Amino acid sequence: MSNHPTFGVEEEFLLIDPDSGEPVPLNTRVAEIAKADGVELQLELTSCQVETATEVADTVAGLRSQLQRLRRVAGTAADAAGARLLAVGLPPTLPRQFPITDTPRYGRIAKQFGMIAHEQGISGCHVHVAVPNRAAAIRVSNRIRQWLPLLLALTANSAIYRNADSGHASWRHVLWSRWPSAGPPPYFDSLDDYDGAVQMMQDIGAMLDDGMVYWDVRPSANFPTVEVRVSDVPATIAESVLLAALTRGAVMTALEEDERGVGVSPIASHAVDAAYWKSAHDGLDGQAVDLLGGYGAAPAYELLRAFVDMIAPALRRVGDLEFVTDELSRIHEQGNGAMRQRAAWERRGQVSDVIESSAAATVEGC
Repeated sequence: MSNHPTFGVEEEFLLIDPDSGEPVPLNTRVAEIAKADGVELQLELTSCQVETATEVADTVAGLRSQLQRLRRVAGTAADAAGARLLAVGLPPTLPRQFPITDTPRYGRIAKQFGMIAHEQGISGCHVHVAVPNRAAAIRVSNRIRQWLPLLLALTANSAIYRNADSGHASWRHVLWSRWPSAGPPPYFDSLDDYDGAVQMMQDIGAMLDDGMVYWDVRPSANFPTVEVRVSDVPATIAESVLLAALTRGAVMTALEEDERGVGVSPIASHAVDAAYWKSAHDGLDGQAVDLLGGYGAAPAYELLRAFVDMIAPALRRVGDLEFVTDELSRIHEQGNGAMRQRAAWERRGQVSDVIESSAAATVEGC
């Protein structure tokens, strides 16, 4: 039995036409093919997306192995259905539309939220980490809010959108923020405070149900976990594993601080919002906001290294510190998804180059 929290990862993917690069509404067919190979893909709001979910994992090696199989099977199923699987936060091409998946719940969401839903096509990554209970998940959320913008900068993977450079490393974050329940979680005084906020938003129609709690940290509705959902879907498996390891380390650190009665650093809401925008705009190779050091700007990579130093005891205890340090250095040298997208775009200004680069990264290591 593990003496540290287990974790798991959900990844959302875009399905595109192999020739035009446009999103294609083939998620049902892709899911049918993948199921025959033993993998259950989830259908997303738009029918040009599918989602994978790992089983509970205890180690980064075990998690990596699962993600390799899931991406491999999903990619093969997409090929068989006449599509192509892309790990990108947003479609690089100019889509004509994002058809809604034909289920009663998604139909209600589309009717209630209009163009916010119909202009979706947004792919993220969600990391679940085991916690003792829902109340602990709320306390963890309060403690890790200051690190969320850095995780966004690390995984930014939606620089190119609608045949253009968006001017942001994560344009997904900007679009996703249109949902009334999305973005950084508020500070909640208690579980009752959280439940009251969710109920209020349902009462006024800002959420239809608990599944529409889109805050970047939330207690899972179905598992004894805290779910961190701030990131674009990472370009590669290695980046997803790094995100998961950092997230688990942050959650472990938060749980330990909570147990010791360490106070929660007060952070102004406007500073959190500014830090989110800065990370979405600049990404990994730019500046980020130091939310614990006077709200000034500093290189994102330096702040990520400081973050690793803070959670190093937890990472060391589960044997992840060397992996995290090495992988972060590698990404710093080679670039993350947004940096590779922009490099491909700048070669010729051709979206096809971005698609080819993203497609190769999607199955890298499979």
